[in-house]
Amino acid sequence: MQDLSRLNAFVTVARTGSVSRAAQALHLTQPAISLKLKQLQEGLGLSLFERHPHGLLLTADGQALLPSAEKTLASARGFEQAAAALHSTVRGKLRIGTIVDPEFIRLGSLLRHLLERAPNLETELHHGMSGCVLKALRQNELEIGFYLAPPGEGPRDDSLCYRELAFFDYFILAPSGWSARLTDTDWPSLAALPWIVTPENSVHSRLLAHAMRDSQCTPHRVAQVDQEVCMLDLVRAGVGLTLARDVLALAERQERGLNIVPDTRLPCALSVVWRHDKQHEPCVEAALQSLEEVWPSE
Repeated sequence: MQDLSRLNAFVTVARTGSVSRAAQALHLTQPAISLKLKQLQEGLGLSLFERHPHGLLLTADGQALLPSAEKTLASARGFEQAAAALHSTVRGKLRIGTIVDPEFIRLGSLLRHLLERAPNLETELHHGMSGCVLKALRQNELEIGFYLAPPGEGPRDDSLCYRELAFFDYFILAPSGWSARLTDTDWPSLAALPWIVTPENSVHSRLLAHAMRDSQCTPHRVAQVDQEVCMLDLVRAGVGLTLARDVLALAERQERGLNIVPDTRLPCALSVVWRHDKQHEPCVEAALQSLEEVWPSE
């Protein structure tokens, strides 16, 4: 670094033609500039300047060395900038809890934005039910994840933060030919019909329990599954009722003639959840910034 400071003094004097002007440009004293020039010339065994009535002029040796000195300083600045950039480079691994289908949570778009922002970051995806995502977050097995719950009913846990991203409805989907069995749509009547249910960690289970709480009834369970594709297949086969996201339910009615129970909607919110103690970690900040591009706040 001492050699670089001497080269910097040499180049600045060569450009300004004056020790005083070089000292002013480098915020040093004139004696300090003169000492650096002396040390550089003694170290090289060459005379780099000759005095002139209006200042200092480069000798032939000085003119020959000036381009190399400028390139060396430019390389040193590039090295320092590259080193400084490493301090802001996001590295490490980000564990993300995913749910339902990738298209619904816009997973591909999120990862594209995230990796454009932090190309050295490694992402690790853990797919499951939204209740499992909360459990994994609390156990420090994830940094961030997606979650489904009724609007305004995010995780009530000081260790977690969340933001609601989108709102939609769940419909009750019934097999084709069941129209006559759906004339009574109060919850006790619906609960008495055969139901395809899901584990407690699933949003379907929580939504259904929330809806039936006031009527103090429970669904007549005939099958339990943990994947939407299985639920839909069992409804198509005439096994029983289930909950389905509005987009899926409408598509099943249009394409396969399944029934949607009229006047029954269960509101739901898609949220992102992250650990409070990690919200300022670079990888989590990068994820939340990328999420804002994919799911902009209103």
